[in-house]
Amino acid sequence: MARKLSRRSFCGGLLGGWAAVTGLNLPVRATSGTDRPVEIGSRLELFVDGFLIESLRGARRVLHRPVPRELVLVHDAPWEGSGCGYHSVFQDRDRYRMYYKAWHLDVSGGRLRTDAHPLFCCYAESSDGIHWEKPRLGLVEFRGSKANNIVLASGPIGPAVVDAGHPAVFRDENPGAQPDARYKAFFRSARPKGLLALKSPDGFKWELMAELPVITAGAFDSQNLGFWDPVWGLYRAYWRIFTAARRQGASAKAYRAIRTAVSTDFLHWTQIQDVRFNDDREEHLYTNQIKPYYRAPHILIGFPTRYVERGWSTSMKALPEPEHRRLRAQASLRYGTALTEAVLISSRDGLLFERWPEAFLPPGIERPGTWNYGQQYIAWHVVETRSDLPGAPNELSLYATESYWTGKGSALRRYTLRIDGFVSVRGPLAGGELVTRPLVFRGDRLLLNFSTGAAGGIRVEIQSPEGLPVRGFRLEDCEVLFGDTLERQVVWKTDGSLRMLNGRAVRLRFELRDADLYAFRFAD
Repeated sequence: MARKLSRRSFCGGLLGGWAAVTGLNLPVRATSGTDRPVEIGSRLELFVDGFLIESLRGARRVLHRPVPRELVLVHDAPWEGSGCGYHSVFQDRDRYRMYYKAWHLDVSGGRLRTDAHPLFCCYAESSDGIHWEKPRLGLVEFRGSKANNIVLASGPIGPAVVDAGHPAVFRDENPGAQPDARYKAFFRSARPKGLLALKSPDGFKWELMAELPVITAGAFDSQNLGFWDPVWGLYRAYWRIFTAARRQGASAKAYRAIRTAVSTDFLHWTQIQDVRFNDDREEHLYTNQIKPYYRAPHILIGFPTRYVERGWSTSMKALPEPEHRRLRAQASLRYGTALTEAVLISSRDGLLFERWPEAFLPPGIERPGTWNYGQQYIAWHVVETRSDLPGAPNELSLYATESYWTGKGSALRRYTLRIDGFVSVRGPLAGGELVTRPLVFRGDRLLLNFSTGAAGGIRVEIQSPEGLPVRGFRLEDCEVLFGDTLERQVVWKTDGSLRMLNGRAVRLRFELRDADLYAFRFAD
């Protein structure tokens, strides 16, 4: 059963002190409320944030960028077009599902035209997350035929008017979800303004959960998300807002930002707050793409789209498709000279996020369909897929838009990343060191996700909270780990069992030589 955890209990309970452990010479130490150990149990821990890091010496955290792969979808059907996007992707038992907006944008005569057809929500599916197809669903008529993959059309549903072009669909893993609401979604309401909550038993037939929008304060001109958080036992929502201008006078400027709320039923939302970051940088964030990471659901990971207006310059004029860029700029300068990319954020409480300043998914090598407004909007969210290297382990697949506003239809490209491979702690061949905060674990094995060079390696030492090596688990007792694997056990040259340390506060000291450490966990 999911537990509702306060921030205090989530970070670990207070230990009264160290009891003597036979043969290990562990000191007795009383902990205070400010340095209480973090109870991690046997959960997987990543380094997307610095939460567990006490110190780094000669080592540093490194952001890893996804690798571009093939185009998985081209939105070239008559009911799709150049403005398709806002993809929701998730694995649903033996298949992968995708929902997205279908839209077409044209610029002519200095005007942006969006009247080629109404906004639709469309559907695609895959057996492997790599090869996708658009099934003929027979649900919505388009130009006299239902032979299309349209799930929902914009228009009246009850007293509301649904904007089908802003879908955010998910499979609800809430154990209490009713069969007729196994799939849920937020769609923007065109009238009255806000977010409508919809439900479906199968992901195809949708109906309103409430006649009126359930969230009404916001801009909503983006992909606005809601999902079940299994760790906190509640629903979370994240949506687009404009911040109040922080400066006065002519330089005053509002920024596209993110707001959040929680709910127990997906209908009544409370604790409405603006998302906060670990820095004061002002930048436009179009989407948010936040969701619990499926292997470590206590960590929320997001891929917001960063929007930057660069204006005309020599470099801007040298970017791909300059004629089309100038055409878009005739309607609005920003349509031609704004650029977009994805950044990485993470949180353990859903409100305070650590944000990487550098791009997680930049526009990439210049080629047609890139370096324009609308590129690199990452689909919501990552899924696990097979590797194309025979014998290699699975990897993460992400999907991002390109060719937005260009050509007959926008496209979706797949990118891959090592499992848990968002961020690593890296040490050079000369050696680096990571020491964790005091933590309490459960299990008798320590498993690492890491990669090294042929001459590199990793050793681990278990310490007391004061930094004293635990006998039998010193650095010199640890066999050197080398290789490139998602999971390998740390071995010490001792007969001692890690289970003897269960329930005791310890620190982990990692020695890294030409090595990247991505994640670790204790296990039975």
